[in-house]
Amino acid sequence: MNEGLRRLVGEAWAFRTRVEQDAALRFTRLAASISSFDPGSPVIALMGRAAEDERRHAGLCAELAAAYGEPAAEGGPLPDIVPAELGPRAGVLYEVVAACCITETESVATLTTLLAGPSETRVREILHEIARDEVVHGRMGWAHLAREGGQTDVSFLGRWIPTMLDGTVDEGLFSAPGAEHDSEELLRHGVLPQAQKRSIFISTLEGVVFPGLEQFGVDPSAGRAWLAARRDVATAPA
Repeated sequence: MNEGLRRLVGEAWAFRTRVEQDAALRFTRLAASISSFDPGSPVIALMGRAAEDERRHAGLCAELAAAYGEPAAEGGPLPDIVPAELGPRAGVLYEVVAACCITETESVATLTTLLAGPSETRVREILHEIARDEVVHGRMGWAHLAREGGQTDVSFLGRWIPTMLDGTVDEGLFSAPGAEHDSEELLRHGVLPQAQKRSIFISTLEGVVFPGLEQFGVDPSAGRAWLAARRDVATAPA
């Protein structure tokens, strides 16, 4: 592996370390918030276990980041992703849907793709361990949405899907990649080439996330329009 690719892989695992650190903090906070208005929810215990999972994942990602020459820094304060106009309970639902139904579902699709191909031994071990947990983390988001949908109107989420997606997309996902960013060699080291990453992101939204939201009474039309606009940009002539 040349130095350019090695740097990209190290940066990717360092970024994942910070994502996992944030997720641990977020799930801890969400568990406390849900218990304040729905103490009987089974999602509370799932969130607590998920926070422990994410702390373990952060350590695994940091191990690989360091192995590729990019030591991961400790994460900072957890960013607030909830629109200010939403009330406390609606804000929790927004955050759960964004973090679990979208982000964790996308993560499962990415990890599944990576595990389907050849990879370095330690990379594969870590991908497998993270994937096993992320499946549960995605499901707990859908479980919370289903539970809230049985008690209140959750359709307000539809207008906020583009905002959630804006917070999910990596910078440059829909732009033309450099040659190194699209190298097939990245796959062996647990990183998707950019074009493949974009393809998985799109197919997961269209095949899993949007239909799932629709099933629970959330109109995904605004999300589909958001995706169509970005696909147009990605396919526009240079």
